[in-house]
Amino acid sequence: MTEPSPDTCPPPSRAAGALDGVRILDLSRVLGGPYCTMILGDHGAEIIKVEPPQGDDTRGWGPPFAGTDAERGDASYFIGVNRNKRSMVLDLSRESGRAVLMRLLEDADVLVENFKPGTMEAWGLGYERDLAPRFPRLIHCRVSGFGGHGPLGNLPGYDAVLQAMSGLMSVNGTPETGPLRIGTPIVDLSTGLYATIGILMALHERRRSGLGQYVDMALYDCAMSLLHPHAANYFLDGSRPRLTGNTHPNVTPCDKFATRSGEIFVVIGTDRQFRRLVELLGIPDLAADPRFATNSDRSRNRAALYPLLAEALARHDGVALSRTLLAEGLPIGPVMGMDEALGADHTHARSMVYERDGYKGLGTPIKLSRTPGGLRRTPPTLAEHAREILREAGFTDADMDELERIGATAPRRAR
Repeated sequence: MTEPSPDTCPPPSRAAGALDGVRILDLSRVLGGPYCTMILGDHGAEIIKVEPPQGDDTRGWGPPFAGTDAERGDASYFIGVNRNKRSMVLDLSRESGRAVLMRLLEDADVLVENFKPGTMEAWGLGYERDLAPRFPRLIHCRVSGFGGHGPLGNLPGYDAVLQAMSGLMSVNGTPETGPLRIGTPIVDLSTGLYATIGILMALHERRRSGLGQYVDMALYDCAMSLLHPHAANYFLDGSRPRLTGNTHPNVTPCDKFATRSGEIFVVIGTDRQFRRLVELLGIPDLAADPRFATNSDRSRNRAALYPLLAEALARHDGVALSRTLLAEGLPIGPVMGMDEALGADHTHARSMVYERDGYKGLGTPIKLSRTPGGLRRTPPTLAEHAREILREAGFTDADMDELERIGATAPRRAR
């Protein structure tokens, strides 16, 4: 792997983004909501992160932490999903804190929160009864575990539990391991992505109607939406999916194989690709073997095919072979560690790592030609921008001093 040259990763743009002019109040914590608002902030939306007095829980979800042991900063978990935001504190359990929020909502386009369903309503901040009549253009996005209705409605939800309950774990793993949690918080992340899409849809529709609406995002629903192709297979034949490890229920071969220089992953989706693969591996006769002629044949005879492929692949340098086969249009690549993937030349050529002022994080995958996204602000310290935000909303210094004195806007942990 070659070292990236300094000019392979252009600096993230500071230009106005596609969402410039959109103002979002982000009351969410942990992952799904903050991931959504970071995506929107990457592309120019103004994100005001309104935290409880103790801060977003994930500020303490370490190690690792930024800074030193003597001056410990925020945890990597928080840093990873909270760039391009300004932070302030509001104690929404106090009437004075809720009054400040209502002032801030006067200029907001979107409110994002992930309180347990019923909490906002108990505070007099429910969408239908309280917010929509006063702010008819407001888009209110709630991220919750199970939504607000149904047998599990209003119950809390957590990524790993939703992976278990939705069936995602049931198709991840091998017969030896049993069902396994997917290694990234896929439910939280996908809910953040779906929430982003829902907000953008609502903003687009508002241009026509002039009205906001409620965006109901449940982790349960988003987890269920990720079950393809296993759900489609089940709907068609009624068979419960089996644990197959790295193999694919519909495509063969699909698995990792050892080579001289490490493991590679092979996915062959068409008969033409299979013929080309065995030709390049020097075993062209396999394409003429009736056991392997079509994808269906290969799936039925996987146990006979895999040892033959493994023997041929073991003679090759995996990285070099992967580049050759990819250039031939065959979907094959090396199995890389996180450090290798983050340091890869293509990662830097695609600006998928941002670095500035001690901050380092994953770049945005959404590449727009005229209004590129990018790093505009590093993740904020707790309440870093409180007075700046409140001053913009018309609060005087005396007002802010009083709000801090009564605890409505004062943090309760070290910044």
